[in-house]
Amino acid sequence: MARYTGPKTKICRIYGEPILGNGKWLTKNSNPPGQHGATRKRKTLGEYALQLREKQKAKYTYGLLERQFRKTFEEASKMKGVKGQNLIKLLEARLDNTVFRLGLVASRPEARQLVAHKHITVNNEVMNIPSYSCKPGDVIGYKNKSLANDSIIAKKRGKNPKYSWVDWNDISQSGVFITYPERESVPENIKEQLIVELYSK
Repeated sequence: MARYTGPKTKICRIYGEPILGNGKWLTKNSNPPGQHGATRKRKTLGEYALQLREKQKAKYTYGLLERQFRKTFEEASKMKGVKGQNLIKLLEARLDNTVFRLGLVASRPEARQLVAHKHITVNNEVMNIPSYSCKPGDVIGYKNKSLANDSIIAKKRGKNPKYSWVDWNDISQSGVFITYPERESVPENIKEQLIVELYSK
């Protein structure tokens, strides 16, 4: 299962955003990485560099490597509607992202681990594939054995009410992927049109 394992704070400093965690170190040092820090003279980025930067940012945010991201883009291109918005919808529909949006963990890497370790079920069947694409109406919950594991339940943070495309029920300890989200509802600061332009070259 391929994933990014490099330095996270360095990536956050490149983009000036906490895209790979809580970004607590950004308050101490928000300068881009590299010798001389803020005093270093930096070149103005060209069109291709801006497009590439945006693609890399989306990959880091959702935890994908190039092959899987490209495959997701190709799938989005075959769907009806705007390519960029379709891409965001498919990324948001990933099981690891849905577990994160439901508030079962504090970050996407934690969600990926929870799924990979077979703690999550989809429609009452254990699913250990983080890239599984949720469909509207899918029911996501804990495996029965995992419900008795206090360390797993303690990771819950509670669902943010602004994520209207998912719903969590504390009584049944399960959630529902209601629908694919509209782009304006997704808070990630990603310019998806630049990604479309990059792959269209």
